[in-house]
Amino acid sequence: MKIHYPLPKLSPSDLFKCCILLAVVSSLALVSGCSSAPRAKPANVIDRTSGSAEPTPSGYYRVKKGDTLARIALDHGQAPRDVIAWNNLSNPNQIEVGDLILVKAPTSIKAAIKPVSKTVESTDAPKADTSKPEVSKDVVAEPGIRLSWPAKGKVTDDYSDKTKGIDIAGKLGDSVNAAADGKVVYAGNSLRGYGNLVIIKHNDTYLTAYAHNRNLLVKEGDTVKKGQKIAEMGDTDTNAVKLHFELRVNGKPVNPAPYLQ
Repeated sequence: MKIHYPLPKLSPSDLFKCCILLAVVSSLALVSGCSSAPRAKPANVIDRTSGSAEPTPSGYYRVKKGDTLARIALDHGQAPRDVIAWNNLSNPNQIEVGDLILVKAPTSIKAAIKPVSKTVESTDAPKADTSKPEVSKDVVAEPGIRLSWPAKGKVTDDYSDKTKGIDIAGKLGDSVNAAADGKVVYAGNSLRGYGNLVIIKHNDTYLTAYAHNRNLLVKEGDTVKKGQKIAEMGDTDTNAVKLHFELRVNGKPVNPAPYLQ
């Protein structure tokens, strides 16, 4: 036996309230369904940590964390003093990450040199002889440079991409000699990992570096001859008495062994 309960009679105001309630419930269900549906397209994310740096112009270097001006100059085969002058740096120790450093001679300097060479070429025969040594140097430098051994001793560490040079063992105070004629472009200890360091520039292509010395016997700007004593072997910034010797070609380290005689 089914019992039928009479439906309550609703007043017009109660009926209106029920309609509003049903509309609200339907809206909430629709919103819930939309929020659980997958996004058709992910939200845009702006990456400000990469791609924001401008490209480095040719002939310049952009300073990175840990760089020093002496290191930048060495890696580009330049004299630190020249790099300082080209960039008008009053304090070379205050370079900052992101700074652009000119590492090649400005065009104004090159333009000033070119007319001189042209006038020499256009002179009479007697003056033409003065240009021959310059030409012969370029020819000799093209296949390589002839280096003498910078120190007497056993090679304890060969050249590799990691070492960038060779290590020659010795005794404290042993003579360290210039491997070729050139000009001292650096003498100091501001390059981490090199200790007391001498850098000699031989021409526009080649330079050599002599690290971990006890005493430096030359200063920046000195002209040296092949075989001249420039320092005393030591153990500054290393754990053994040795000479760390590097050869750079256009600033890039190369194995010096084939050049040594």
